[in-house]
Amino acid sequence: MSPVSTTAASPAPGFYRLSVDQYHRMIDAGIIEEGERIELLEGYLVPKMGQKPPHASSLQRMKNRLEDLLPPRWDDRIQLPVTLADSEPEPDIAVVQGDEGAFDSRHPGPADIGLLVEVADTTLDTDREWKLRLYAKAGIAEYWIVNLVDRQVEVYTQPSGPAATPSYGQRQVYTSGASVPLTLAGTVLGHIVVDDVLC
Repeated sequence: MSPVSTTAASPAPGFYRLSVDQYHRMIDAGIIEEGERIELLEGYLVPKMGQKPPHASSLQRMKNRLEDLLPPRWDDRIQLPVTLADSEPEPDIAVVQGDEGAFDSRHPGPADIGLLVEVADTTLDTDREWKLRLYAKAGIAEYWIVNLVDRQVEVYTQPSGPAATPSYGQRQVYTSGASVPLTLAGTVLGHIVVDDVLC
């Protein structure tokens, strides 16, 4: 395991940046339609990519494996928003803690999140650089990339928090034949076989 090094993949300076509150007000006003395929990443409106069948299939497989392992009061939310300080991404999977009605009036924030998962094919560079940086900055304890390009699951831990160059302190790669431990709140709940989630 080694520290993660990334280069920032974000728009050039000079672009107008929205706050999360401004983004919410635009949705409330109908300027941005609810369900529109965009995310707010570090203040920028970024279009979401469409899904090819392998991405959709791997996402469903990961969802099914996680649900088999999650304890009570933990839930897996699929492609739904999470609210960070300057972003509102929609990760492929967010494993969050809370009662059924906990998020009726707000989206989960960093304190609610045990794990974020992105399934990556055409978005691999963005998920390894931009998404990784903003998740590390928010202090998300664990971030997985189901990497369909290189046929592996990458697990990132030890987030830096809001550092000059946010990143994760450790990266562990799990390839065919290996199993990824699912850890929530410091407890290993089980393992997910890499070959079961890659297609």
